[in-house]
Amino acid sequence: MSTLFSTALAASAEAASGQHYPQGALYVVATPIGNLADISLRALYVLGLADIIACEDTRHTQTLLRAYGIDKASGQLLAVHQHNESEAAQSVIAQLRQGKRVAYASDAGTPGISDPGARLVAAVQADGLRAVPLPGPSSVTALLSVAAVTDEHPGGFVFVGFLPTKAGERELAVQALAEQARAAVLLEAPHRMEALAHALTVLGSRRITVGRELTKQFEEIATVPADQLPAWLAQDSNRLRGEFVLTVHPAVVAAATGADTRILKLLLEHLPLKTAVKLAADITGEARNGLYQAALDLKQGAV
Repeated sequence: MSTLFSTALAASAEAASGQHYPQGALYVVATPIGNLADISLRALYVLGLADIIACEDTRHTQTLLRAYGIDKASGQLLAVHQHNESEAAQSVIAQLRQGKRVAYASDAGTPGISDPGARLVAAVQADGLRAVPLPGPSSVTALLSVAAVTDEHPGGFVFVGFLPTKAGERELAVQALAEQARAAVLLEAPHRMEALAHALTVLGSRRITVGRELTKQFEEIATVPADQLPAWLAQDSNRLRGEFVLTVHPAVVAAATGADTRILKLLLEHLPLKTAVKLAADITGEARNGLYQAALDLKQGAV
């Protein structure tokens, strides 16, 4: 049993043990994406308290628990991964019905985002049982926090995750990104990163913030134009190692002209926003992103 986190375990008990942890509930626990010290005190306490720990990979989670000095018998770990999630959810529900506390942890980060967990939570809630979130590490929010996109566009961001692996489908997905007015967050595995980088070059000068090995020893974060991403990768062979998170920044768009705005205003009186923007783009030949922003401003009374 590890003693490295003995102080943290003691602190977790002191900080979290006085709170209420109902029996017969599923605790969805976010775990570190690389740096073990990113675990929350409440997560440590719940992982120790849980009667059963459902996890994406029992071996991985057992290693994680031992690193924190949490001792669980192998029989207390239940595999719930992308290939068996729907079926394994019934085993979890059976445990919950017996009044047991079940924690769910994916291999890294927050379950149910790109990792398994969503189907499990849906099944638990459909059975009238409670799912309790324990927030914590996420590669998505980690990269967004240093990508500096919040002042570029008021529309927030969209989480896209992994693009299709087939070239044709990936090309269509990238085209959708080109028409996306908001920032978009992508994930990619190292062996597919070169192909993704080349696919994204059609975005031209649009900025992309790349996060590689986030929170780990060789973490690297850089912002480059999309058409320079393959060259950036090629500069160092180590850049194809590790897991990737990418933020595609919003496109820099020109303001709509007075004529464009008048056309938009007329269309918006009779059509939904997206339809009005599409027709305005067809009529004027202007980029949809700029027209979309102008339409939002009109809707909000800013123009």
